[in-house]
Amino acid sequence: MSAPTAAVPARMRALRLVEWAARPVLAEVDVPRPEGRQVLVRVEAAGLCQSDLHVVDAPAGALPYEAPFTLGHEIAGTVAAAGDDVDPAVLGTAVVVHGVWGCGTCRNCRRGRESYCLELADGPAGAGLGRDGGLADYVLVPDVRHLVPTDGLAATAAAPLTDAGLTAQHAVRRHRALAEGGTTVLIGVGGLGHLALQILRALPDTAVVAVEPRPAARELALRLGARAAVADVGDVAAELAGLGRGPGADLVLDFVGSPTTLAVAPELLAPGGTVVVVGSGGGRLEVAKGRLANGWTFDAPFWGHRSDLVDVVTLARQGTVTAEVHTYPLADALTALDDLRAGRVQGRAVVVP
Repeated sequence: MSAPTAAVPARMRALRLVEWAARPVLAEVDVPRPEGRQVLVRVEAAGLCQSDLHVVDAPAGALPYEAPFTLGHEIAGTVAAAGDDVDPAVLGTAVVVHGVWGCGTCRNCRRGRESYCLELADGPAGAGLGRDGGLADYVLVPDVRHLVPTDGLAATAAAPLTDAGLTAQHAVRRHRALAEGGTTVLIGVGGLGHLALQILRALPDTAVVAVEPRPAARELALRLGARAAVADVGDVAAELAGLGRGPGADLVLDFVGSPTTLAVAPELLAPGGTVVVVGSGGGRLEVAKGRLANGWTFDAPFWGHRSDLVDVVTLARQGTVTAEVHTYPLADALTALDDLRAGRVQGRAVVVP
């Protein structure tokens, strides 16, 4: 192991999922020691999202992971130690962690499509998802290639970029040609949706209609550049007609994915439009040619690639994208999960060890 930047303790705190469908436990565990290309990151901020609740609530056998493991997949911090095969110049660097820990050698990884690594199809996906994550004082990252420097960006601002920002950037980037000069319906102005709205706002000649039941979040959507914000997806059609940009939406970004939203989303499309489902709210979509506008497509992207993370960090450093955050100390991580579950968090909950 290369010399650490400062003394690394032997023990640390970590929020652990010890049993499936059980309340996580804040425990004391050994600090791992990096070898080879591994790096040890001192965690300075770790975001929480609905995916964490999905993992915590899952019954045994529902996910291809084995408990126990440390939660937390949105991670920002400083490199504290590194294995012998890592350039020691990385020590002390402020970074975010690309949480999809792909193999690096399959055909998708070689093409820079790490989120779709063929080796991750039936097992742990990465940080906090079957592998020990960042709701801890330190996290062991399996390869230095999973790090992205943040270059002066505050850790609390950077951590949400690794999922909320990354996922939003990935979803928009795949359909940028439809968003530019087009009309987008954005469903759900939560942790991901409010960042997606900022990414869309930076594109030329785009109009966004936001859907969000919470009044404060609708106000946030309007402040972030939405042309209109409605409480129910059933009210979108009238707003689209009032924009004066022609019928329907070119892009529907559904960050909820519930039965209610998916029942209506395809009906909102203009010819050639696309429904992008990011949220995992239990909805199902019947796909049948001839049922909807000509040339419609459906997309269900997952997380995002390292290149997407580089891009969204750049947008954040430029001031184009800023996450709304509510911070908690690590000792109150369970309270953060409770607040998230109850819908009391606007933007992103961030734990600061």
